[in-house]
Amino acid sequence: MLSALTHDDPAAIASYRLLARLGSGGMGTVYLARSQGGRTVALKTVHARLAADPAFRTRFRLETDAARIIGDRHGAAVVDADPLARTPWLATEYVLGPPLDDAVALAGPLPEPTVRALGAALAGALRQLHSSDVVHRDLKPSNILVTAHGPKLIDFGIARAAGDDRLTSTGAAAGTPAYMSPEQASGEEHTSAGDVFALAGVLVFAATAGAPFGAGAPADLLYHVRYADPDLSAVPPSLRPLLAACLAKDPSVRPTTTALITELHDGHGDFADHLPPPLLSAIARRATDVWHPPPPRLPPPTENPYTTTPSTPTRPHLSRRRLLTLSTGSALAAAGAGAGLWAWRGTRSKPDPKAGAPAAQPPLGAAPASLWSTELATPQKDERAFPMVAGDHIALVAGMGVVFTDLTTGKAVGVCTADTTPWTTVADEAGVVHVVTRKPDSTHHDLVVRTVDAEKYALRPSGITVKGLNANMDATQLLCAAGGVLFLAGATGVPDALRSHHLVAVDTRAGRELWRKELGPRDSTDRRFVMASAVQGDRLITFESYNEYDDTTRIVVRDTRTGAVRWQKDVDVPRETAGLNKPCVDGTHLYTGGTNFMAHRLTDGEASWQERVSAKDRFSSPVLGDGVVYALVEGGAYAVDTATGTKLWQEKAATANPALADSDQSLAVGDRCLYYRSELGLAALDLKTRRRAWVYGTDADHVVAQRKEGRMFAVGDRFMIALPLQ
Repeated sequence: MLSALTHDDPAAIASYRLLARLGSGGMGTVYLARSQGGRTVALKTVHARLAADPAFRTRFRLETDAARIIGDRHGAAVVDADPLARTPWLATEYVLGPPLDDAVALAGPLPEPTVRALGAALAGALRQLHSSDVVHRDLKPSNILVTAHGPKLIDFGIARAAGDDRLTSTGAAAGTPAYMSPEQASGEEHTSAGDVFALAGVLVFAATAGAPFGAGAPADLLYHVRYADPDLSAVPPSLRPLLAACLAKDPSVRPTTTALITELHDGHGDFADHLPPPLLSAIARRATDVWHPPPPRLPPPTENPYTTTPSTPTRPHLSRRRLLTLSTGSALAAAGAGAGLWAWRGTRSKPDPKAGAPAAQPPLGAAPASLWSTELATPQKDERAFPMVAGDHIALVAGMGVVFTDLTTGKAVGVCTADTTPWTTVADEAGVVHVVTRKPDSTHHDLVVRTVDAEKYALRPSGITVKGLNANMDATQLLCAAGGVLFLAGATGVPDALRSHHLVAVDTRAGRELWRKELGPRDSTDRRFVMASAVQGDRLITFESYNEYDDTTRIVVRDTRTGAVRWQKDVDVPRETAGLNKPCVDGTHLYTGGTNFMAHRLTDGEASWQERVSAKDRFSSPVLGDGVVYALVEGGAYAVDTATGTKLWQEKAATANPALADSDQSLAVGDRCLYYRSELGLAALDLKTRRRAWVYGTDADHVVAQRKEGRMFAVGDRFMIALPLQ
């Protein structure tokens, strides 16, 4: 997991720019860093107090040598190092895979085929290390990274040449007690047989989520390692004899690494074919995380650290991103690692029905192959939003324009160059794309609505000028378009000096303004910002927020012809949740999530029904099916009959993750399935059986369904995929 740099972390080490922290401990700190050429690395440094110790510097140099010996097949390839620098450092490849302990925490005890594949690969890594007369001496789950191509050994901090006692005091036990060999626990020489003992302990952990000698104080663990029998009761029966032999107290009777490879390897498939779906999804997510914008550096402390009086918390300035919540991320995993993994996961993964399926769920079927997948050149975090269906194309704001992608092939067919944003671009029901462009190098730029020529992929020369409004203001939004009327929000004044905020209706056919309403009193903190909107009949429904320091959401329903307010009410829907999707509405009700799952009558806003699960759990933005409205809560789907308000059913997710309800995502519904971002990826829930049919391993969460054509489009971090809609 990435964490922010602290105020006293350096900006760079040698030629590597530091991006975030990967971890920190008693020996030093590991950073995520990037070279001048764009290569991402894990850069390990040692603490200054240790760097002053000549013996530790020698140990650090030996660690570098051991990492080079293991190579990039079984370890993290060494990119660069300087053990003689004032602060010694080692740069290795950034491995795209979680540590084994994190993998087991996510997926639970691993199935036997996975344990066998893991053991065979690790035995091969140790055999290569031992062939150079080097022993690892600290093999444990946190020092093993699981990738799609196989496990990799890291952290050779106490590795040394066999028989070399120069850096180990007599009688001292160096290593991790739960995975030490008896001879290592006694302070005796740790040979290659000791690594075999530790490997068996790692495999017991992988199969049972527990160490073979339990947990507890180091002194107790060291005693159990030396004198007690390992607990193998939860290990698959076919593995017990082999692991028991590896855990023998006498190192001379333990199997060799070559024997282990023969006994463990099943000879079938690639390593990834043996991994359960949750672990594959975790690997794919790690591939994307490295390209997300790094977390901001933590500021230096502003208070006396010895003062115990708490200070009054202040609310930070709310960004445009947080206010409107119109896009998810900006990152694409490296070519062949990110999007490639997603595509590979969708087409090749065939989950074992016996491997890790939760008791409440049937075996998951294989996810369908994507119809196509395309990379989006989106350098900035907020420069893309929901895909818009525009005739035979998908239109999406990306970079400095609107990219048009063929619906059938996924190939980009044209780009309309325009300095615009997702919130200043909208498509009407006829597929016509409307755009407002900015001119950031000036303080004022007239707000002009223009349309895109779908044949030339260019802005039409003429447009509709909305008098007095400044296109360069953050408040500028194209909200929605229906029936030849475009609804937009805009402001007068200049950036950082907003004067008044307005909601405007424009007739796109006649090219004139129909009406304008000021949002909140002039020069008042009660000005409202529009976050999302939709049209239903002659009603314009908007979700609005009072100001950027208040999390209150207000529903406002206006007459589309005059702008007159018909009714308005505050709802307990967080600002971000309200801004994720367009309002969910049918001919009679508006449906909202948040603390309460509610149906508001369109006539007067009164609640026809409401559902609530607990004070802490929140419903996601809902989506409508055929007579049923769906939302997510507690990590699973929740269904209510729209006519009666009767709860029909609730899915109990295999791994409850309430945070997903508040994440940047949308739901889509087909004739047979409901689609949403689950804890494992994009899930398809069979509406008949009310159980998940499959999960497609991707972090895509902006989903648009095209029911007529039987397709849906999902946008993730700088990629878009098309999947069949069932």
